Amino acid sequence: MPAKVVIGAQWGDEGKAKIIDILSQQADMVVRSQGGNNAGHTVAVNGEVYKFHLVPSGILYPGTVCIVGNGVVVDPQGILEEIDMLTSKGVSVSNLKIDLRAHVVMPYHKALDGIKEKHRGQDDIGTTKKGIGPCYMDKAERSGIRMCDFFYPEVFEKKVRENVRIKNAIISKVYESDEVFDADEIIREYKMYGERLKPFLADTTVLIYEAIKAGKNVLFEGAQGTLLDIDLGTYPYVTSSHPITGGVCVGAGIGPTMIDECIGVMKGYVTRVGKGPFPTELFDETGNRIREVGGEYGTTTGRPRRCGWFDAVIGRFAVRTSGLTAIALNKIDVLSNLPTIKICTAYKKGDEILTEFPASLEDLKQCEPIYEELEGWGDISHIRKYEDFPESVKKYIARVEELCGAKVTMIGVGPEREQNIYRD
Repeated sequence: MPAKVVIGAQWGDEGKAKIIDILSQQADMVVRSQGGNNAGHTVAVNGEVYKFHLVPSGILYPGTVCIVGNGVVVDPQGILEEIDMLTSKGVSVSNLKIDLRAHVVMPYHKALDGIKEKHRGQDDIGTTKKGIGPCYMDKAERSGIRMCDFFYPEVFEKKVRENVRIKNAIISKVYESDEVFDADEIIREYKMYGERLKPFLADTTVLIYEAIKAGKNVLFEGAQGTLLDIDLGTYPYVTSSHPITGGVCVGAGIGPTMIDECIGVMKGYVTRVGKGPFPTELFDETGNRIREVGGEYGTTTGRPRRCGWFDAVIGRFAVRTSGLTAIALNKIDVLSNLPTIKICTAYKKGDEILTEFPASLEDLKQCEPIYEELEGWGDISHIRKYEDFPESVKKYIARVEELCGAKVTMIGVGPEREQNIYRD
C-alpha cells in the first residue's frame, strides 16, 4: 500500500472511519491532518464500538504509528480523555505522536464558539461549539498557542495572559456576556495537560517524510467532508480547515508528489448536519427510513442528520477538486428493500441545467434535482463478493462511476470490517 489519502466526498459522515480502519490493517502509519474534535469517527470491532475524535483510528492496530499532524487543532482535555478511554480498554497508545506545531484549543475558544452561535440567532452556522473555529482564527491572527509552547512555561504563560485579557474584553464588551476567564486557573489546568502530553509530542513532519521515503505504508485520515471545506464548501456552513486532499499536504507537512492515491468516501445517499441548502433532501417517509436504518445521528453531537438521495453533482465536484483516484461507496445496504433508487444527475435552476456544483448558496437554493430512477434491490448485507450482487446493484454502481468520473473500488454493505467488498 503506497501513501494513500482517504477523505469524505460529501458533507462528512460518509463512514470514513470504517474504510480507514480496514486500510489501517496494512498501514505502518496513520495520519490526521486537519480539524479537531468536532469530527467523529466510529469504528466497530468484534462487538466493541470505539468513538474517535482526535486520535487516528489506526491506534487499534499494535505497531501502527498514529500521527496528529500540525494542521489539527487539539483540545488537550479531549485527547487525554480518548487516551484514557483506549488505555482502559487495553489499547496501547505508545505509538501516538502529536505534532509540536499543532495549535491548542483553549477554554475561551469554546466559550466564544457558543457565544457567537447564540449571537447569530436564526443565522447560526450550526457549529459543534468545540472551539475549533475560534482556535483557527487565533492561528490565522498569529496569536495562537501551540503544543511546543508547553516546553517553555514563561512563553506559555505570557501567551495565555495576553489572550485571556483580549478574549475577556471581547466577551464582556462586544457580546455583553458575564463569562470571563481567570488566566491563573487556565495556566494551572493546562500545565497539567501539557505535562501529560509531552511524551507524545514530536516533529511529526519528519516522521511522515521518513516513513514515505522508506517505502512504508502511510495512510492519511481525512475528517469531515469536501463540502465543508473552508474555501470550496457551502460557505458559510463549513468547517474552518481543508478536508479535501490538498489540505493533507499543508496539514501534515509533506509535498503533493509524496501522495500516490486519493480515495473519496461516499454514501449511497447523502446526509448533512446543520443548516444550508441541500438539493436532494428528503422530507418524506423515505428520508425518515434512511435516517433510522442508517443510524444517521451525529457521532459528536447526536444531532439527527438530514437525508437525501445520492447527488452525482456533488460526486463530480469531489472527484475534480480532490483529484480522486477511487471511490469507496458506503452503506448501500441502507437502501435495501426500496422499490426504486434515485440518483441526482444534474440541477435545474430556472431555465438552466447545471452539471457542476455552484459556488453561491443563493444559486444552490434555487436548484432542483434532476433525478434518474433505477431498480431497487433486496437485502445485500450478507454478500461478500462483487460478483454476487444483484444486477440492479451492479447497474447502480456503474452509474455512480459514470456520473462521478472515478471507479468504485470498495463497497460497504454493513458496519463491520468483513462487510466491505473490494473491487479491483
